[in-house]
Amino acid sequence: MQTKIMDAAGTRQLSRIERRSIDYVPDAERHGRVINQGPFWFLGNFQFFTIAIGFIGPGMGLGFAPTAIAGALGILFGTIFMAFHASQGPDLGLPQMIQSRAQFGYRGVIIPLFGTVFTFAGFNVVDTVLLSQGLHNLYGWSILAVSLVLAVIAVVIAIYGHDWLHLIFRVLFWVSLPLYVILTIAIATGHVPGKPPAHAGFTWVGFAAEFAAGASYNITYAPYVSDYTRYLPRAKSRAGLILSVYLGASLAAIWLIAVGAWLATYLGAQDGLVATSAAGNAIFPGFGAFLVLTSVAALTATMGLNAYSGMLSVVTIVDSLRRIVPTSAIRVAGILFIAAIWLAISLSLTANAINALYDTLSMMLYVLVPWTAVNLTDYFFIRRGHYAIADLFSGNGVYGNWGWRGLIAYAAGFFASVPFFSLSGFYEGPIAKALGGVDISWTPGLLVASLVYVALARGIDRAGEAEAIAASDELLTQA
Repeated sequence: MQTKIMDAAGTRQLSRIERRSIDYVPDAERHGRVINQGPFWFLGNFQFFTIAIGFIGPGMGLGFAPTAIAGALGILFGTIFMAFHASQGPDLGLPQMIQSRAQFGYRGVIIPLFGTVFTFAGFNVVDTVLLSQGLHNLYGWSILAVSLVLAVIAVVIAIYGHDWLHLIFRVLFWVSLPLYVILTIAIATGHVPGKPPAHAGFTWVGFAAEFAAGASYNITYAPYVSDYTRYLPRAKSRAGLILSVYLGASLAAIWLIAVGAWLATYLGAQDGLVATSAAGNAIFPGFGAFLVLTSVAALTATMGLNAYSGMLSVVTIVDSLRRIVPTSAIRVAGILFIAAIWLAISLSLTANAINALYDTLSMMLYVLVPWTAVNLTDYFFIRRGHYAIADLFSGNGVYGNWGWRGLIAYAAGFFASVPFFSLSGFYEGPIAKALGGVDISWTPGLLVASLVYVALARGIDRAGEAEAIAASDELLTQA
């Protein structure tokens, strides 16, 4: 089975199942347009999971306006890292975490990989909880049945792979957009009746929590982005791709976080799906069902996205321990493994969905911030996008089995942020306590990891890497 096939006129046709996983995508198989990345990532955030992010601030006593502002600022900040990772896909033709072997080593990359697997599985756990509880509250549907059906659909989408994900996301973008435009206009013009809150003001804890949730929401997309840009032709300009991803991912999230903040503040909503349905039905009966179904479809497709990238991380872990040929069977096994993890966790989770959402996003931020700092610092400031691609698939290559520079910088960034952690009911660091529960752990995580890596990178063997890059380029050309 091939990633694409050609008809007599040379037109690209979708195959049934994608063949490639962690292997290099040669120029002959590159396709797609940069401009389509905007709608793709827009749809990734254009569902009621994002609406639920807007519930976090009001749940901590924050009013509508400061919640919307904090969420927007967090999204604008976090999307910077996500968007810059996007340019690595066309440059290298590799999944994101394979490229990270240059910083962490052929085996050493397993350490941040556990963080990415936690991220992909964690998102699908929260997605499953939010969807199953919301549909149960709305229609009385069985939580178990909904969870199983969602998992099956997400798994099928992930198995079909890259091109089908892009197609499904593009269709759902055009279906969803007009529905949410109508909802937003109705809210703005008073056609969705709401009651001003009796007690909603400003708290720094709530503002910081909403900012952190917004930032982590799109920072956690950082390990995904190259997975869905690696089939693009080599970009003539990185700026266009970065801008397309940035605008798509940020505009959708800012929009729906503000909608969620309004629903939580003026309707007292605590369930994103139920609130979306009620607001839609206030416009006209039955409209809420359209909103619910499109949002469920979009979030289910996003679960397929998580399963696909989770598979790439699982296969990378296995390959780092024992060299494998990335076949279709291994792809399917990796997807099923991820599905088993998120189903087992989500079906046993009894915590409040919003608390689970915030804590999960916070933990994702903790493990991914030091990684993104090391990876982007290396790519844009140290090696400037020049890598020996062939050496990324061998522990005997120029990057070795253990990239001690990247690992030390990652550990330094993570441990520097621990005193700033604030997880409700689990752990609150001494600095977070001193700040009244405000969580700014991403700040030391980014700064320390980046600075330590820059200092350690001075000892990199530039001449040896230049020779390895030349040999790798010749090998890829011959292949």
